[in-house]
Amino acid sequence: MELRERGLSIDAAAREVGVSRTAGRNWANGYRIYRAGQVVAFVAALDRLEVREISPRFLSEDERIELADLNRAGVSVREIARRLGRAPSTISRELRRNASLAKGYRPFDAHRRATARRARHHRRRVEANVELRRVIGELLSQRWSPQQISRHLRQRFPDEPEMWLCHESIYQALYQPGSPLMRPSPLAPQHRSPLRTHRDHRRAQQRTDRRRPRFEQPMRSIHERPFPPDDRTEAGHWEGDLIIGKDQRSAIGTLVERQTRLVRLLHLPQRDGDTLHDALRARLGDLPPELRRSITWDQGTEMARRLTITETLGAPVYFCDSRSPWQRGSNENTNGLLRDYFPKGTDLRVHPAEHLLDIENELNNRPRRVLDDCSPTALFDALLPSPPHTALQR
Repeated sequence: MELRERGLSIDAAAREVGVSRTAGRNWANGYRIYRAGQVVAFVAALDRLEVREISPRFLSEDERIELADLNRAGVSVREIARRLGRAPSTISRELRRNASLAKGYRPFDAHRRATARRARHHRRRVEANVELRRVIGELLSQRWSPQQISRHLRQRFPDEPEMWLCHESIYQALYQPGSPLMRPSPLAPQHRSPLRTHRDHRRAQQRTDRRRPRFEQPMRSIHERPFPPDDRTEAGHWEGDLIIGKDQRSAIGTLVERQTRLVRLLHLPQRDGDTLHDALRARLGDLPPELRRSITWDQGTEMARRLTITETLGAPVYFCDSRSPWQRGSNENTNGLLRDYFPKGTDLRVHPAEHLLDIENELNNRPRRVLDDCSPTALFDALLPSPPHTALQR
């Protein structure tokens, strides 16, 4: 219900909280109960005040249910109050206010009545003040931001506090469903919203500690890695990511060794955790342990088999923070180079593994300024242990 108040559609709000579209519509609009093809009851839509957490000084729905059972059993008001831990006047007032003459005290009806009385319907200042609404509407039509409007109101009306409004109040008035302020600006009629972000509803925000985790097992953060992102003194640490093809239906994995900038491409017939695990095992499994010390990846779901990857390769998998590509700087730079070969909006499934290997070799044999004009291949080959020599026979 809070998401609906912010302007989200029923379907968008249902997706945000993780329920089906049908459940979201039932909660928002109510629904009929059928029996033998006939409507036998109607379940009303949820009220925002009914479902939100309320102060413990108010009677909860569970307490009203227990009160109804005790009242029906003939228990006295004082005894009910003692069992519920409430004042006798609270119980007496509850029975007097919310019971009906015909049906007596019904807990769910009583809770709805109490919720309706608790609601305080007040008009926003921008709704009550016509002049203020006109000024804000004019400035929004000129593509002013709510912060700019808020500062301007204080400068333009220094002696009229009733004409002041903070930027959050302007956002709330703008995002309110059916708001007269939500109209296109004259010079940008292609956008429904007068905001420069083009949003017509507030984006849902959720506290970090309450977000649903991406994986069942906790992720190992990049902050647990024993070196910072700018430390490249030790070889064998890799950065990885996917470059995505047209319509999110194809992908190619990219790996970059942090010290030498060596590139290895992963041929992925499918975009899932098992395919990525097999590709990483094929491309990194032939290296000595000192050259596969760790893998740093973004928070993509393709890394769902990260624990198996760690067990197979002996290299822990670290995850970057959200929207922090600089923590994988070498990999991001390499992905930009690879877009010369794999343009955006193309189907990446048409590139066979042999073609990926040719591109990989071309990049790795190219001299790099950051490597003092050495090639990644030359530096990486120098790190590989020499093959054992066969003793000469006399």
